[in-house]
Amino acid sequence: MSELKEKIDLAAQRIHQHIRKTPLEPAHSGGQDFYLKLECLQKTRSFKLRGALNKLLSLSPEQLQQGVITASTGNHGLAVAFGLDLLQAPGKIVLPETAAPKKVALLERYNVELVFHGQDSATSETYARQLAAASEQPFISPYNDWEVVAGQGTIGIELCDQLPGLQSVYVPVGGGGLISGIAGYLKAVVPDVEIVGCIPAHSPVMHECVEAGKIVAGTVEPTLSDGTAGGVEDGAITFPLCRDLVDRWVRVSEAEIQAGMRWAFEAQGLVVEGAAGVSIAAFHKQPPATGPAVVVLCGGNVDIAQFKKLVW
Repeated sequence: MSELKEKIDLAAQRIHQHIRKTPLEPAHSGGQDFYLKLECLQKTRSFKLRGALNKLLSLSPEQLQQGVITASTGNHGLAVAFGLDLLQAPGKIVLPETAAPKKVALLERYNVELVFHGQDSATSETYARQLAAASEQPFISPYNDWEVVAGQGTIGIELCDQLPGLQSVYVPVGGGGLISGIAGYLKAVVPDVEIVGCIPAHSPVMHECVEAGKIVAGTVEPTLSDGTAGGVEDGAITFPLCRDLVDRWVRVSEAEIQAGMRWAFEAQGLVVEGAAGVSIAAFHKQPPATGPAVVVLCGGNVDIAQFKKLVW
C-alpha cells in the first residue's frame, strides 16, 4: 500500500496544473450531515481525467506520437481525448454500441477516431486491447493500470486536505479504479477510515468477484449507472485492492439510483449521472455509524432528455 501511495503522490505532481481541485460541499439529508466531493465539476465533468492524464503524462514523447488506443463507456474516453488534445497526440477510442448518446456527442468534439464494437464495456475493451497489440500502440485502460489508479487516488489527497478527520467515504464502483485509488491513499494515511463500495444491483460485478474470492463473469444488466456497468477484466489489479481495502458494500436498485439523482438536483442544484446517483443512494440506504462522511459524485455527463425524464 505504501508503494501505491508513492505512485499517487507522484501522480499529484504530474497532473495538478491540468485538473481542478474539486469542491467539497456540505450537505444534509435524513438527519445526517455529510459532504459531497464534486468530481461532477471536474474538467470533462468526471474524475476520469485524473487517471487518464497521469497515464498519458507517464508516456514518452515517442509513445505519444505513435498514438494511443483506449476503451470507454464515455467518461474515460472524454478524459483521454482531452489529454490527447492537451498533448497534441493522436488516439483511437473504442466504445460499446450502447454508449450514452450524450457522451458520444461530447467525444465527437475532439480530434480522435471513434470505433464502436460490442454491447458492453468488457467486449469493447477486449477488442481495443487486440487493436493495440496488433499495432503495438500504448493501451490506456479505464481502470486496470497502476498509473490510472494512482491518478484517481489524487482525490484521496484532496479529501485529507479538505476534511481532516473524515470517517467514511462512499465511492461508486465499476472496474474499481476510483475506489482502489482513493482507498489506497486514505488507508495509508488514515487507517481507520471506512471505505464503502457503492454498486448498482443490476451490475454488481466487482462485489460478486469479492464475494467469490476470484474474478467472475458476474451479473450485467442495463442500468442507469452506465459509468459503472460491465465486467471486470481477468487479472485486474483492482480486484485485490477492492477485496482488501473496501470495508463494506452497498447495492442499490434502479429506483434508488434515480432517487439519488433527483435528490442531487432538488437539494443541491447538481446535475449528476447515474454512477454518481449510486453513491448518493448508498449513503441514503446505509448511512455511516459516525461522521464526517464524504459521498463522491463521480460525474455529471448525462443526456439531458434522459435526465428530465428521471428527475421531473
